[in-house]
Amino acid sequence: MISKLPRWVEYGSFVLALVAGFINAIGLLGFNHQSVSHLSGTVTIIGTSIITSSITTIFHLLMVLVSFVIGAAVSGYYLRSGALKLGRNYSRLLLLEASFILTSIYFLTKDLLFGHYLASAACGLQNALVTTFSGAIIRTTHVTGIFTDLGIMVGAKFRGETFDKRKALLFLLIILGFVSGGSFGAIFFSILKFEALFIPAGICIILALSYSIYTARVVR
Repeated sequence: MISKLPRWVEYGSFVLALVAGFINAIGLLGFNHQSVSHLSGTVTIIGTSIITSSITTIFHLLMVLVSFVIGAAVSGYYLRSGALKLGRNYSRLLLLEASFILTSIYFLTKDLLFGHYLASAACGLQNALVTTFSGAIIRTTHVTGIFTDLGIMVGAKFRGETFDKRKALLFLLIILGFVSGGSFGAIFFSILKFEALFIPAGICIILALSYSIYTARVVR
């Protein structure tokens, strides 16, 4: 499936992973030290909170989870096929992601929990967007699956199978993007606090406009 994707997917995946790493870093530093770009840790905290925390905390964590699913559902509604095809709603969804992030800034700067939910919805939307056009091969908001796939590929190589260099490069770019986003998120959060989220929102807008221009030229 990776071999069927256009070359620019590598660069787009790197940038989107950077966006997710950036948002997640701000989540860990400012959203009660809570990740928002993936749900494994959140679900674990929900489990422990049932024993150790209040109903209010559990409800908040559940809302973060639900918000991620809602964001993914939005992508699922607009993207009806798993094949990447020019002219679809990718630009609109990236602009919608940017609007979620921008709106979250307003609530976060006022210390309102709704900002957490919007940030989580933005990540869910992005992850579903990439998952849909890649046939569930690419994830950009977390790297557990990426490391797992790399391990499988290395094991298969030792067994004598062909090593897919393009797939490995794509996974390494996603990891590099996520780590870079985390670093930039930490730097800019120390300077701008929650207003640092203007940066990933701006990146999403630039990606949306770039994709629209690229599509117009190719489809013409």
